[in-house]
Amino acid sequence: MQGPVRGVAGNERLTALASVVLLSLILVELATMPDLSAGVRLHVFVGVAFIGPLTLKLASTGYRFLRYYGGADAFVRKGPPHLALRLLAPALVLMTVLLVATGLALLVVSPADPAPFEGLHNLSFVLWLPLVAVHATAYLARLPRLLADDWRGDHATGRWSRLDLTFGAILFGAIAAVVAVPAADPWSAPGVLTQVIPGPVVASALLTVLVLIAVRPLRWREAAPHHPDL
Repeated sequence: MQGPVRGVAGNERLTALASVVLLSLILVELATMPDLSAGVRLHVFVGVAFIGPLTLKLASTGYRFLRYYGGADAFVRKGPPHLALRLLAPALVLMTVLLVATGLALLVVSPADPAPFEGLHNLSFVLWLPLVAVHATAYLARLPRLLADDWRGDHATGRWSRLDLTFGAILFGAIAAVVAVPAADPWSAPGVLTQVIPGPVVASALLTVLVLIAVRPLRWREAAPHHPDL
């Protein structure tokens, strides 16, 4: 297996690296949300920085999707993710893209006239958080093993290329975030964001708890390897 992505193991480890970065950014972003009036600039910085690692992860998982359904032998033998996770993936991608896109749109429009982007941003967040919570719960236990294997260099080449790609995604996101942060100034003006704990944060937290309880019986193992219908 050669390259950072081409083999199953390399692809899995690149996805894991991107996931760790994204999870870290998500935790920071969530920490800013109970009081956006105090942390709007950090909220915007992290939200824009999110774009680089997100693009990398979408490219990595998209590559696996194409290779599996394209009949590549190694990817077919590996098998697809759990059926529930495959069903969840399109909604998660859609809500993530909508959340980021409407957030960027809010930086362009004035706080005095944020419609319809403010409503869409809030709605996408309420739906996105439970989806990402289920996704993280399913895959979190695998990350330490994948990262440790990559550090040891077991079974796959391209470790430094994967690190370069991940660092490049982080750098791209950070540069974009630095450029975008001044656009947050109108939103940080006194009186614009006054609610201490925004309603969408409460709604998404409650929905996330209910969804995690509902999916708790599921066992997040990948499906048994099989040949897809092409």
